[in-house]
Amino acid sequence: MEAVDAVIASRLTTNVPLIGQVAHHIIAAGGKRLRPAMLLLVANALGYQGVQHHEMAAVMEFIHTATLLHDDVVDESTMRRGQPTANESFGNPASVLVGDFLHSRAFEMMVATGNIRVMEIVSAATNIIAEGEVQQLINMHDASLDEEGYLRVIRSKTAKLFEASTQVGAILAQAAPELENAAAIYGQALGTAFQIIDDVLDYDGSAEEMGKNVGDDLREGKATLPLIAAMQRADAQQAQVVRDAIEQGSTEQLAQVIEIVRASGAMEVAREAAHNEAVRALEALAHFPSNPFSEALRTLPQQLLVRRS
Repeated sequence: MEAVDAVIASRLTTNVPLIGQVAHHIIAAGGKRLRPAMLLLVANALGYQGVQHHEMAAVMEFIHTATLLHDDVVDESTMRRGQPTANESFGNPASVLVGDFLHSRAFEMMVATGNIRVMEIVSAATNIIAEGEVQQLINMHDASLDEEGYLRVIRSKTAKLFEASTQVGAILAQAAPELENAAAIYGQALGTAFQIIDDVLDYDGSAEEMGKNVGDDLREGKATLPLIAAMQRADAQQAQVVRDAIEQGSTEQLAQVIEIVRASGAMEVAREAAHNEAVRALEALAHFPSNPFSEALRTLPQQLLVRRS
């Protein structure tokens, strides 16, 4: 990871100071670096001996950071990772344009590897991520969204970059097709679990724990799994309260909505869904060789299920 951080720092060099300021603002904010870490772990678990995995891990972090910059503008977010968002500090135009810079720099780095298969996977992933973002926009304030529709969005918007990261790790290691496929399944499942838990924490955490404003999802009109499960399990009057809050994008009833989500058992439903994805991730690792890197990959799903931020 130190090598990846060194790549990130060197690749952010630019003659335009504002680009570096905005990019460093979000990259230096203490993100989990999960996608780069997963790429490194998979590559090493499958015997990779080169150094390209450092470059590609940085590519994944740049693409992820670009999506965060754009997301915060679209969602009008004011806080991320416990500090003001880039759009709050530098304005929307700077955030969007620096996000574009990070995307283009990521593809420049990816082309430099000369690996067509890697380029195919990552370019396809970025298209799917963009489609997921647009679909989520379409779904805003739609209280009729079901679990299947919710999962379709998060597997595109969030899990796809996890999947691409682990698959690229396997490609760099020149792994057999079945191991490459297993790595991709692992990434998709872990990414799905990660987003479900993230959505749970919007109703089961504090701003200090989460690093973002409690109730942001509700304010944005997002029908996440805790809300979908609550509407299915609560009585008609309570379900209507949740439905109205989603449709209006209102946090006026936030305390009541949180109470309904917790009392209805919706949190348990969502956590069980995340648990099932974690199990699917672990099953995908069954044919990985046994070594410290694959063992680390096995610990990630358990750690993810108990995260508080």
